Amino acid sequence: MSDLAPSNRLENLWDDAKAAGMSESEKLLYRSNLLGSDKRVTNYGGGNTSAKVMEADPLSGEKVEVLWVKGSGGDIGSMKMDGFSTLYMDKLRALKGKYRGLAHEDEMVGYLPHCTFNLNARAASIDTPLHAYVPRKHVDHVHSDAIIAIAASADSKALTQEIFGEVIGWLPWKKPGYELGLWLEKFAVENPQAKGCVLESHGLFTWADDAKDCYLTTLEVINKAYAWLEQRTAGLSVFGGAAKPTLPSEERRRIAARLMPVIRGLISKERHKVGHFDDQQAVLEFVGSKRLEELAALGTSCPDHFLRTKIRPLVVEFDPAAPDLEKTLAGLPAAVEAYRQDYAAYYERCKRPDSPSIRDPNAVIYLVPGVGMISFALDKATARISGEFYVNAINVMRGSSAISAYRGLPEQEAFDIEYWLLEEAKLQRMPKPKSLAGRVALITGAAGGIGAATARKYLGEGACVMLADIDAAALEEVRQGFAKGFGADMVRSVALNVTDEAGVIGAYAEVAREFGGLDILVSNAGIASSAPVEETTLELWNKNMSILSTGYFLVSREAFKLLKAQGIGGAVVFVASKNGLAASPGASAYCTAKASEIHLARCLALEGAPEGIRVNVVNPDAVLRGSKIWSGEWLDQRASTYKTDKEGLEEMYRQRSLLKRSVLPEDIAEANYFFASDLSAKSTGNIVNVDAGNVQAFTR
Repeated sequence: MSDLAPSNRLENLWDDAKAAGMSESEKLLYRSNLLGSDKRVTNYGGGNTSAKVMEADPLSGEKVEVLWVKGSGGDIGSMKMDGFSTLYMDKLRALKGKYRGLAHEDEMVGYLPHCTFNLNARAASIDTPLHAYVPRKHVDHVHSDAIIAIAASADSKALTQEIFGEVIGWLPWKKPGYELGLWLEKFAVENPQAKGCVLESHGLFTWADDAKDCYLTTLEVINKAYAWLEQRTAGLSVFGGAAKPTLPSEERRRIAARLMPVIRGLISKERHKVGHFDDQQAVLEFVGSKRLEELAALGTSCPDHFLRTKIRPLVVEFDPAAPDLEKTLAGLPAAVEAYRQDYAAYYERCKRPDSPSIRDPNAVIYLVPGVGMISFALDKATARISGEFYVNAINVMRGSSAISAYRGLPEQEAFDIEYWLLEEAKLQRMPKPKSLAGRVALITGAAGGIGAATARKYLGEGACVMLADIDAAALEEVRQGFAKGFGADMVRSVALNVTDEAGVIGAYAEVAREFGGLDILVSNAGIASSAPVEETTLELWNKNMSILSTGYFLVSREAFKLLKAQGIGGAVVFVASKNGLAASPGASAYCTAKASEIHLARCLALEGAPEGIRVNVVNPDAVLRGSKIWSGEWLDQRASTYKTDKEGLEEMYRQRSLLKRSVLPEDIAEANYFFASDLSAKSTGNIVNVDAGNVQAFTR
């Protein structure tokens, strides 16, 4: 069992020197971040921690007991102090008098804001009562795979007692909420020797009266579970043994790049989805096993797993022993539709009179034998995290099925969590998605001024961006900057020479594998040259044509292949030039190549329209700031042509324009955004000049 190796034991990371000067609430944050930093303890966004702290009341100044507890929607590994809800303990205790019984427990959430301490705006989570009523100062709730493997076993109560004796108790499955909080309190009061409790099909609660002791107890319990599982499962086959071979890495990646755009197109008719591919060893072991179909059909157990991964995954029909990828691709529409129908039937079987309307019926997790796991969600981070949650579920199934019989949540219980009115209220509070949310863009020439400005605009509007440029060093610098500003999930990069056909094909495989497909191409790679025609060498002429004409053809051709495979339309934006419309002295090669770009875009607009693929052109002029083109010989050449110096060239261009204004990379980015967004949904074959006005470039 690879995830249970002795080297994977949880280490004590507590630093007494660091914690010495901390307040109790700061120790809570310290403990939380330590626990959340290790996915073997809990998954992203999973679990919660708390401390009962004496604080000065902001009105009376008197010391009062305050519950600090992770607020709704937070992540203990990355949260800061503002991630905690703070509530008066005396008011939380007074809530017991308002409780009308199990049928009315959801209404208790509405009372929690009345318990808020110091006007804290952080909403309290549904798990607040589970922390409030445990009669200890510090409480941890985590979702360790080792613990859930025990909690999700058919005989989890007996196993818990066998492993932990009276130190850790056990409670049967109960949906998180007020009633479970009372159950946990009753257990802790009646079992003062206990240091925690396993919740069936859910996770682990541990407690202590000291922050460090609570942390160490959590680690001790999880490590004991790991040790016991290792001993019990030594020498046992995993998931019944292998049934299908695992393909080589490059072949797995190639197949994923073919499958993901087709799946994405099938499930993105209402809202665009973003994909993630995972072929780590735990995944490959599961998808190639004899019990894949059986265990996958059981679904996940822990509520946190289930909410992220849906009722069950879709197992893609593919035989790595005799691969027939075209057959698999052809079968995807029927497989996706069958999953939708099965989900709709599940909804009809389980819905209650007040249930919210059926949600997106598409699968989140797609398991491909011999290849790996694909996950799709409304954004890249959620797709990745959903995959991580299913890896947690795989680890749980591995342990449970080896020591006992794995049990997923009963269907009705799973439905009641998925369509919980409190969960629906949380979804309704989510902010409106940004205009390019779920969209994927590939930008060539992305390390230059216009490319980087366009990427920044797209990222700011919620798109995932694949940066492409021939300058690998500059490209990595730009990628790192955007990853820091927008999050690493949002941006990837690929070194690309647009004249290299194999390289272009490889770049599209990369964007398909990293994000699931493509919605927007910004063809922006470029060079510039200046020479009288009699001094224009064939090499210079061919270089312009190769990059500015052939390069644009190659990236467009591959974009069309990918966009058509998806079948959900798309947008292609060519960054051409004023020189494509207006002749310029001493630049015949450049001007001709740019004119070629514009006419290619017109041709592509005709071909793309039946598929919903829009193709438009943005023509900049004299964008000097941040442009790599203007940092070399081109600047000297144009300055010489217009008999000025470098410093005077920008002013000359500004005065030459009708509006007497400089054109900046951000101005081009705005036009590129317009043609990529739904603002221009009814525009194709068009040209927008962003040149501050040039009468020679007026389109006629």
